[in-house]
Amino acid sequence: MLKLGVNIDHIATLREARYRGKMTGEPDPVALARVCEKAGAHGITAHLREDRRHIIDRDIFQLRAHITTRFNLEMGNTPEIIEIALKAKPDIVCLVPEHRQEITTEGGLDAVGAEASLRTTTRRLQDAGIEVSLFVDPDLQQLDAAKRIGAEFIELHTGAYAELFRSKRERNGELERLIGAAKHAHGIGLLVNAGHGLTLENLPLIHLVPHLVELNIGHSLVSRAIEVGLATSVKEFLQRLENYPG
Repeated sequence: MLKLGVNIDHIATLREARYRGKMTGEPDPVALARVCEKAGAHGITAHLREDRRHIIDRDIFQLRAHITTRFNLEMGNTPEIIEIALKAKPDIVCLVPEHRQEITTEGGLDAVGAEASLRTTTRRLQDAGIEVSLFVDPDLQQLDAAKRIGAEFIELHTGAYAELFRSKRERNGELERLIGAAKHAHGIGLLVNAGHGLTLENLPLIHLVPHLVELNIGHSLVSRAIEVGLATSVKEFLQRLENYPG
């Protein structure tokens, strides 16, 4: 079964647009994470950024206390956020690149260039009972570095595939990269997740990528929820994941 992880960052973005700096506000990402779970989501993802532009510290600890599925904390490899992760103890941490100027994560982590630092962080998290994933482009050198670092998972960055989806030749080239990367990662013993820019429209072709465990989807799912409701949106995305051949 291909699993769905729902990224709730954009729910928190809406709250922060009105209630930034307040102790309460709506919509409540924790309550809506529970709606996602009840609709069948297999996990909840939240990205705690250094600038706290959407998810804030309080959300992380409340998510840990209240959700009953798998909690995936996306985060940069920075001392302050690492300490929060060690206190909150999510089920898994996905280490991602982070730049303050970007609107959303724009590319994969440079696991090759930051191998020593990432290895230290990975060991600290694993010693606390937290699994580790690295968000990387479908590049074999990055996958080999992830293996050396000791991560259990990689999350393949599907952004280029999503951006080029309407150009058949370029899209198919990116799809081949994802297929090759998934095969290589599986062959060296890494578990494979994927995410970024995935929509109801471009999800069916992702079924061609083998060995996937989970897809993490946020913006498109939350956007669709404005039209049909959050529970219905989750169910629509789950339907797109059915019959994945693995």
